[in-house]
Amino acid sequence: MRSDAIKKGAKKLPHRTLLKALGLTDAEIERPLIGIVSSKNDIIPGHMHLGQISQAVKDGVRLAGGTPFEFPAIGVCDGLAMGHNGMHYSLISREHIADSVEIMANAHPFDALVFIPNCDKIVPGMLMAALRLNLPSIFVSGGPMMPGKLMDGSKTTYSNGYEFIPKLEKGLCTQEEALDVENNTCPGCGSCAGMFTANSMNCLTEVIGMGLPGNGTIAAINSARIRLAKEAGIKIMEILQKDIRPKDIITDRALKNALHVDMALGCSTNTTLHLPAIAHEAGLSINFEDINKISKETPQLVKLAPAGTDCLVDLDDAGGISAVIKELEGYGLFDTSLITCTCKTVAENIKNAKVRNSDVIRSKETAYSADGGLAILWGNIAPDGAVVKKGAVLPEMLVHKGPAKVFNSEEDCIDAMTEGKIVPGDVIVIRYEGPKGGPGMREMLAPTATLAGLGLDSSVALITDGRFSGASRGAAIGHISPEAAAGGPIALIEEGDIISIDMKNNTLNVELDADTLSKRREKLVPIVKDVPNGYLKRYRQLVTSANTGAIFKD
Repeated sequence: MRSDAIKKGAKKLPHRTLLKALGLTDAEIERPLIGIVSSKNDIIPGHMHLGQISQAVKDGVRLAGGTPFEFPAIGVCDGLAMGHNGMHYSLISREHIADSVEIMANAHPFDALVFIPNCDKIVPGMLMAALRLNLPSIFVSGGPMMPGKLMDGSKTTYSNGYEFIPKLEKGLCTQEEALDVENNTCPGCGSCAGMFTANSMNCLTEVIGMGLPGNGTIAAINSARIRLAKEAGIKIMEILQKDIRPKDIITDRALKNALHVDMALGCSTNTTLHLPAIAHEAGLSINFEDINKISKETPQLVKLAPAGTDCLVDLDDAGGISAVIKELEGYGLFDTSLITCTCKTVAENIKNAKVRNSDVIRSKETAYSADGGLAILWGNIAPDGAVVKKGAVLPEMLVHKGPAKVFNSEEDCIDAMTEGKIVPGDVIVIRYEGPKGGPGMREMLAPTATLAGLGLDSSVALITDGRFSGASRGAAIGHISPEAAAGGPIALIEEGDIISIDMKNNTLNVELDADTLSKRREKLVPIVKDVPNGYLKRYRQLVTSANTGAIFKD
């Protein structure tokens, strides 16, 4: 066993003294040592209950003959970090998580690992670590939050809180209505209830084969989540015995499977950052061309909040991810022959799956659209591509043309919205918010939610080299590459330039000729925002473009 490095032979006597200082018996030391990586903390609602999940995993490990050791990973709550300096630290935590797990698992030679994430960057960060280490591994998330319920009986999720801000500020709602949203939108533990980034990544972890069936959709408050965690603890011992490694599971075909489900579910645009980064750790590649090709051939079968009103618990009741996979398999859009963390193939896992609610999981014939929930756009603004959650765009905004309102930060844009400077027909341009320019590629839920709250999401588009929360909806186009800080063409746009958007034909252009753009480039001096010494400065030096997944330079 790998753990023999700290427990076998006369030379390891000092190591055994430390293991016994932990209270371990000889029998426990003899068993495989299983690392339990948990991002439990007291500041993220999606993670506050992970101690219970971790305990269930440990119980499962012990039941199957292993000895578990829990160690932590950090976690940033994107919701709490949003709208202030903290959002610079969200995306950049992904690489830190991967690095810290690598450090812990190599300093202490565990035989296998169980990963317990739940939110946003934590899931992909842990997946990247799992591939880098390539130890027998399994994932079990904390599960999604239940949707809130307002006085009028309607469902509500986290993004509704942001949409209420302009209503409250402009007197378009009562204090009682606002307090109803504040008190009832997030009713308890779990990752926010819609198909935002956290739930997108937990669902795709299940699709890839690193999480047991149900990992993405079983509610955080459901006892089935505790049973799932115990099963994951038991299963890791079988994975170890059969020596199944992450790189055996996360193959090129598995990643293509993930993209098909991504498009069918209408997942967060952040998946186009995380799946390429995960592929990179596996020695594979996903690019925008791959994403667009799969989007074109995959119907959108599910439309959850923020694009619709259904939530993750509704998807679970409708048959969950297994039912979505089975539906896609019927169209030849999913390879079910691949091995998974169940030690069985996808086909075996979904053998008994079925769609239990065809209003939530539609068929190809009744799909929300013939193509996927995400789209990649190219043009003279985005030579290397840009990303839009097309499934959350109103039909009238799929094609749009209007004058640019240009801002060099999110804050400047919010101020202009508050002052009524954005009018129907405009195209908002927010730049210098990319991986380097931000730095950290801040999520911008506030601008998109403000547009929706003001009723402008049907007449105003927003483009940026930054990114959006999975909770964003509307004609919000992000990840424009190259970014402004790298001299990308978005830096050349001036107030009043006409921006042309055609999501049907995957184009994004400013109506200027090449000579005009060339002359502007000669005068361009990219803005470099001051950042404190520390991780932000190091991140800026190492990070690559959004279209590569914002990975670090090799």
